Amino acid sequence: MENKNFAEPLLERAEEYARTSYELLKLKTVDKTTEVASAFASRGIALLVFGLFAVMLNIGLALWLGDLLGKVYYGFFCVAGFYGITACVLYFFMHNFIRRKLADSMIAQFFNK
Repeated sequence: MENKNFAEPLLERAEEYARTSYELLKLKTVDKTTEVASAFASRGIALLVFGLFAVMLNIGLALWLGDLLGKVYYGFFCVAGFYGITACVLYFFMHNFIRRKLADSMIAQFFNK
């Protein structure tokens, strides 16, 4: 009889501990998820603004080069050629490096705090 009275509070505490641990895990998961999502969202907005700036700059550069070369479309060909060469260099020589850095950044963002 005494063993039953002794084990019952212990089981109740274990059950309460399990519920509390589960709630804590849920809260930590929500915290990390919102932290990572907000970081990606803020970086995404910054990239969008930078992308618009880059587009406008490239259009201006292409028009200026086209004016110097005599035909407007020559400037656009020059800018497109520059980006084509840059894309090839990045893909063939730096693809793994960039992929690894991005993966490390995501992992660090998720597990650090």
